[in-house]
Amino acid sequence: MLRGAWREIRYYPSAVFGLIIIILFVAVSIYTVITIPYSEAIRLWRGGEEVWGDTPRLAAPVWYNFLREQKLPLTIRMSSTDEGVQHHQEQAADNLWIHDVIYTFDFPYDEFPQDLGVFLQAQFEEKAPYVSLVLERPDGEEIRIEDLSVQGGRQVFLVSQSEDLHRRLGLPEGVETVVGLFAEDAQAEEPVPLKGTYVLRIEGTLFEPESTITSKLVVYGKVHGWAGTDHLRRDLSVALLWGAPVALSFGLLAAVGTTVTTMIIAAVGVWYGGWVDSIIQRITEVNMVLPVLPILIMIGVFWNRSLAIMLVAIVLLSIFGAGIKTNRAIFLQVKSLPYIEAARSYGASDLRIIFLYMIPRIIPTIIPSLVLGIPSFVFLEASLAVLGLGDPVLPTWGKVINDARVNGALLQGYFYWILQPSFALMVTGIAFAMLGFSLDRIFNPRLREL
Repeated sequence: MLRGAWREIRYYPSAVFGLIIIILFVAVSIYTVITIPYSEAIRLWRGGEEVWGDTPRLAAPVWYNFLREQKLPLTIRMSSTDEGVQHHQEQAADNLWIHDVIYTFDFPYDEFPQDLGVFLQAQFEEKAPYVSLVLERPDGEEIRIEDLSVQGGRQVFLVSQSEDLHRRLGLPEGVETVVGLFAEDAQAEEPVPLKGTYVLRIEGTLFEPESTITSKLVVYGKVHGWAGTDHLRRDLSVALLWGAPVALSFGLLAAVGTTVTTMIIAAVGVWYGGWVDSIIQRITEVNMVLPVLPILIMIGVFWNRSLAIMLVAIVLLSIFGAGIKTNRAIFLQVKSLPYIEAARSYGASDLRIIFLYMIPRIIPTIIPSLVLGIPSFVFLEASLAVLGLGDPVLPTWGKVINDARVNGALLQGYFYWILQPSFALMVTGIAFAMLGFSLDRIFNPRLREL
């Protein structure tokens, strides 16, 4: 029966479409787990400036540029160890060495970058290297950005944090410092970027023969990656990719655990009847009036927000649900069938009759409900995360939506931040719904006439 039913799926376009989407999500999940292992995903998602320091904050996805006439700048990253980066070294005097690094980059965009940052690392014994940052614009103007000593062996300079540079550029209050570096006329009422080739010189002065200095230039753009970034500079692609295996595995485990356990409990109650069936029915009736979501919220607030704990709690709260009543009605009919009486007459044990004769009889009827139950559990997990009760470690779609909501993504115009995970949840629900409803028509012939 099952083989024939699966062959009939091809006659239902909605089922085929839903199945294709589900297969794509499964493929993405496998790809994600292989390319971004669990430990690496946790490191990336919980990482701070040391992981995402060269990533722009609240940058839209790169595909935004395909929807705009004026192109937003991409992030430009260059390191002193890259090929093509020019170096100039010489000994100027006793115990004095010059090490200049010259970064040349093009800026063809229609809007200003978010920021400009220089990351410096130095090795020395007693006297720290001294560095001057000089920017040469396409119009030939040179701007001395900063002079600093690489104390502690590491320095990070961001143009946006330099009040001295803002004052030296003579910028009006409210105009970002980076605008003064990249504008044709920073004093104009509406400054526009000066397009062309820029040169940043990092003029290093070393005071020890074994002293070294390395650097990295980052011109932070306003679009980044295919998914954009959040308020902590994290690339949202990590959460969007890992959200797929988390959502599918959570939904599948919850649906299978609930459906199979409910079916077994209903079969046991029908077969033994009497006080066993009465207890099961009373527990079911009490459980059906319990508010599941508030109970899960209480568990998350007062005990634990682990995804595994939530999964167990959801399965336990869902076992004694309406499915018990539905399965009981079907098992009552199955119990009265002649082959059950025949099995009993030749001495088959109770467990053999339950698991080998009764339960297999109704498996085709519960497959559609199992498939339809997966998205409901996916949305339940996402709902808990949106309420701030998601797993504190794993990156999930619901957690991304919660971060976007808390940080006012819609109010500030960062629509991509909340729409991308919402779209993933919506597509997941639609795919399983289309497949589930089609399977319901296949396994229940009476529905074909509707």
